[in-house]
Amino acid sequence: MDRKKVILLVAALLIAAVTAFMARSMFTGASAPQAAAAAASAPAPVPTGPKVLVATKALPVGTIITADSLRYQPWPKELIEAAYFKEGAESASIDGLVGTVVRNAVTAGQPLTQGSIVKPGDRGFLAAALGPGMRAVTVPVSALTGVAGFVFPGDRVDLVLTQNVNASAGPPLKVSETIVRNLRVLATDQRSSPSVDEKGNTIVSEYKLVTIEATPRIAEKITVAQSIGTISLSLRSLADNASELEQALASGDINIPEGATADQEQAIMRQLAQRPTAGKSSYATGGDVSRFQRSSVPAQMPLAVAAEQARTQKQVEKIMKGPVVRVSRAGSVTEIDISRR
Repeated sequence: MDRKKVILLVAALLIAAVTAFMARSMFTGASAPQAAAAAASAPAPVPTGPKVLVATKALPVGTIITADSLRYQPWPKELIEAAYFKEGAESASIDGLVGTVVRNAVTAGQPLTQGSIVKPGDRGFLAAALGPGMRAVTVPVSALTGVAGFVFPGDRVDLVLTQNVNASAGPPLKVSETIVRNLRVLATDQRSSPSVDEKGNTIVSEYKLVTIEATPRIAEKITVAQSIGTISLSLRSLADNASELEQALASGDINIPEGATADQEQAIMRQLAQRPTAGKSSYATGGDVSRFQRSSVPAQMPLAVAAEQARTQKQVEKIMKGPVVRVSRAGSVTEIDISRR
């Protein structure tokens, strides 16, 4: 066989091998999407085990459990733990867990465990209800200053201080001012959840003490305010936080970092909505209510000016007295003005 025929035979074999490889690749690529589509269309396996309580949303530390925070969900039998709340158990009632506080953070869809919550009356309950860096402070109230008992744990309130400011002359100035805003109510008396009747309706009852959540600085202000005058609760609307956040965004007080995801933005907004504030306070005086009341007090006179005026007054009185005669009787001296005799 001559050299030219050998080269043609080798070239033909190479072309055949390349063609076969390309054909195989085409058939393999066509079958892969079909297999992927078949796998995607297959229904996900549904757990057939008992139902357990899972979180319907993320529950950070300090969250007070409400009826919409939990739900029952089937769970694989081989993954059931003894600490889970299983449906049918007396301790796994959703109504019985309402008002408890999350001690360990629970993510959405994660089963709730016995150790992740703390119940009212248990040791550490109030400490678990507090947010990071927050403090609990108690304020005495009455039916008048406590919104007639319509403030419940979980609500948000403002604190209004009413006091009388004494003046150097005339009646005192009556004034009230909002000293702190957006405080979360932790408990009323010793109750951390509203009382309900047999039908599940909230029972309005009077209480004498309200425990609220505050920063250390605000807690100091509240303690001082109790010694100044009377503190009243002012119940906030649920829509107030949203409107105040919009105003803060428009004014640039809230700084959301660039590139933040939607979840990060919501976390920032949620944290700001739960933050109490004690900035510039609004106030009203007696003059704003009645024209027969004061709207301000006269400026206090400096001590140096007052002392100089008193010294001048004594000199004037001494000049006006004229000649006097001092009479001593049994150790006591009496001055007699002889110019008027």
